[in-house]
Amino acid sequence: MNKNDLIHRIKKSMPQLSKGQKLIANHVLEHYEKAVYLTAAKLGSIVGVSESTVVRFANELGYDGYPKFQEALEELVKSRLTAMQRLEVTTDRIDNQHVLKSVLQTDEEQIRYTREQVDEVVFDQAIDKILKAKTIYILGVRSSAGLANFLGFYFNIIFDNVKIVNTSSISEMFEVIHHIGKEDVMIGISFPRYSKRVLKAIEFAKSKEASVIAITDSYLSPMARYSDYPLIGRSEMISFVDSLVAPMSIINAVIVAISLRKKDEIAANLENLENIWREYEVYDDSYISPSQSHGEKEKYD
Repeated sequence: MNKNDLIHRIKKSMPQLSKGQKLIANHVLEHYEKAVYLTAAKLGSIVGVSESTVVRFANELGYDGYPKFQEALEELVKSRLTAMQRLEVTTDRIDNQHVLKSVLQTDEEQIRYTREQVDEVVFDQAIDKILKAKTIYILGVRSSAGLANFLGFYFNIIFDNVKIVNTSSISEMFEVIHHIGKEDVMIGISFPRYSKRVLKAIEFAKSKEASVIAITDSYLSPMARYSDYPLIGRSEMISFVDSLVAPMSIINAVIVAISLRKKDEIAANLENLENIWREYEVYDDSYISPSQSHGEKEKYD
């Protein structure tokens, strides 16, 4: 399934649609960026048909109910909207008087949705593949580069076979991954608007029989299509940026799961690192927390 699948379905089904369903189809094609947020009843009201007609329209397109149709519509919107369009579409969804609370609530909803939809079997299989990998490639560019670097930072503490690929240059990207093989794992991270470079890279990894783990926002994502183990962290458009709190939680879970499986090895690595950090004064250890300060005061009173 690709990002134009919904449009293709609508156009292909147009001849056999009823008059009312054609009105819905034309409205969705012309105003999909706004239709995505409408209930079946509201969409019917705008077009001038009944809610049941809208539901039958979704079924006629091959979707199991209106919510499934809406998911496909949401994927289409996230894939096609420009940054400016995203800003315009989402402006009225944020309470200008309470921006902080609005954004925190949106993030909370994405975490809740992710928790309800997560596939723990696929997650565990992905962890097994990572632990057995000869080389682990972590790929994320643009807004996903921060997620890739975060995952890579902790994986470099745990493993000695990690390569972080976050360049936007397609030639440099393939220079890093061209040795990838079937004993390796590629962890690709991308969210709408999906990076073509990342998609080409994971397609290449797949062709080399490497195991591909995708951290993305939906099973309808093109990332999921190329992956063996899709890890879905719900994202949501907030102004022209995406909420990536849920994907970060997925990454945290991956790190924690790996650390529990390699506890003894990690403990030794951390002890060595602490000695290095202390010797080269990487961290400022002179800071005294308020609780420590209070304890010291009591000791001398």
